[in-house]
Amino acid sequence: MDFSLTAKQQELIGLAKEISEKEIAPRALDIDKSGVMDEDLLNILKQSGMTTLAVPAEYGGPGLDLLTVALVTEEIAKGCAGVATVCAANSLASFPVVVAGSEEQKKEYFDCLNKGGMACFALTEPGAGSDAGAVACKAKKVEGGYLLNGTKCFITNAPIADKITLFANTREFGGIRGLTVFMVDRNTPGVTIGKEEDKMGIRASATSEIILDDCFVPATALVGRNGMGFRIAMETLEKARPIVGAISVGIAQAALEHAIHYAHQRKQFGQKIASFEMVQEMIADMVMKTEAARALVYKACWLEMNNDKQASLYSSMSKCYASDVAMEVTTTAVQVMGGNGYSRENPNEKYMRDAKIMQIYEGTNQVQRLVIANAALY
Repeated sequence: MDFSLTAKQQELIGLAKEISEKEIAPRALDIDKSGVMDEDLLNILKQSGMTTLAVPAEYGGPGLDLLTVALVTEEIAKGCAGVATVCAANSLASFPVVVAGSEEQKKEYFDCLNKGGMACFALTEPGAGSDAGAVACKAKKVEGGYLLNGTKCFITNAPIADKITLFANTREFGGIRGLTVFMVDRNTPGVTIGKEEDKMGIRASATSEIILDDCFVPATALVGRNGMGFRIAMETLEKARPIVGAISVGIAQAALEHAIHYAHQRKQFGQKIASFEMVQEMIADMVMKTEAARALVYKACWLEMNNDKQASLYSSMSKCYASDVAMEVTTTAVQVMGGNGYSRENPNEKYMRDAKIMQIYEGTNQVQRLVIANAALY
């Protein structure tokens, strides 16, 4: 593995860093308080290509490898994890089309994104979170296509999505073998965006229900083959979990930098708290764990890019470890800052709330540990 960056990667990281520092970070606390994404900021993200990171070059996108997507996403997350989630959700929704979409579907889907469109990945349901085989949304075969009925929940970008990458079951009694993917337009009759969640963290990202009531989609909306959905979901999440790891690293790095800055400013007992050994110990642990998480994310991306047989395992490891590190580092950063860290006027309080969801979405860390343990034991 070579950790040196290419000129293109350095250029993209520089662009993401500039946007993060000048456009995202100054708005982050206000967006967090309102829970509403800034429209001007969203347009900046679209115009700069941050919402099309996963679009292949042959379909008008940047054609980035997974590591470069992670590098860029980490910089965006340093400004605001919620904003990074908005961008990453477009990538998550794109991966199934990249993996199994037809030529016509890819052209339609990526043309929409290239023109500023947004997308969402609709798998989770009230009764189907970690258990993808429990998807109850039904796809009934009818003349010319399918009728979709059911409810999705906790769907990132749903209120602003133009395209929905939707998982439904074509078997009457459900199960993994019936799970199937459909490409659905937001304005299709029978599609309703339901209740929007009032979340603890990543409040820049809109999250809501999607309700399907006799929604007809043509046969051409089927992505891949009937019953291929579980395999597509697993391949998608294998690519997406290191990106969650990258967002987690971005959160941890931002919290660490704020804690270090504060330690140099804050004085107690006549000296800066940066000189106290217990504070230094906390800072040292934060630095080491953030760097370890970053290295694990990079390796997971590298293995995925090289089609290594361990890619799936390292994908789970990177997401699990980096999100745990983000939670630990942000909690420690609040401790370093004491009462000031607990105030909503300070970004470290926000980082701590943002970090929590990283341990939950795209496969809980408990599920990731089952994957890791099974790989080690069997």
